[in-house]
Amino acid sequence: MDTAGAERHTSLMSNKDARRLPVVSHGAEFLAIGYLMRRNILAYKAPPNNEGYDLICIHPDPRQATNQLRIQVKSRYQTDCDRAFPVKEKTFDAFDYLLVVFQNIGFFSKNKRPVLEGYRQPEIYCFPNTWIRQHHKIFESGWQKVHTKGLEAEIEEYKNEPCLSGCVPSSQSAHAFPLCLQGGWHQVFRVLARNRIGME
Repeated sequence: MDTAGAERHTSLMSNKDARRLPVVSHGAEFLAIGYLMRRNILAYKAPPNNEGYDLICIHPDPRQATNQLRIQVKSRYQTDCDRAFPVKEKTFDAFDYLLVVFQNIGFFSKNKRPVLEGYRQPEIYCFPNTWIRQHHKIFESGWQKVHTKGLEAEIEEYKNEPCLSGCVPSSQSAHAFPLCLQGGWHQVFRVLARNRIGME
């Protein structure tokens, strides 16, 4: 991006009226799809405004498995956000995994730091349903959220490539998502988090 382009971008993103960014928000689902398909998982968007899940994942080989996984996607675009995301308790039975995308497109807090100084690479966390249930909180105001701030060490195993590496068919990997798709639910959550085997 050239200097003029960066200035226009900064001006736009600093405008209070631009705090709702439907294009950026919508892009989080496609980013999640890209990560999943890179790991050889066929991922499709659910119908718009579908309650409880946003993506449907299937095994690429129907001879191996015909089950499906339902993925709920959440996102935050601010690099300096509070690292929390909303999740409704009533959706717990609707998804198998929740992928939260921290898009990190810039600083937007009130300390007036230049927006683009906060531009970072996106982070994706793949949380099993059980983890979301354990860390879900309902506040007096009625808001329902999951906070990850202060849990960086605990959630590192769910971050980016390591959390999805079990999806890669290889002679050494534990095949976490394929196991899910084949019905091996009892061990998948544990395997997904711990397996760090990459593509061979």
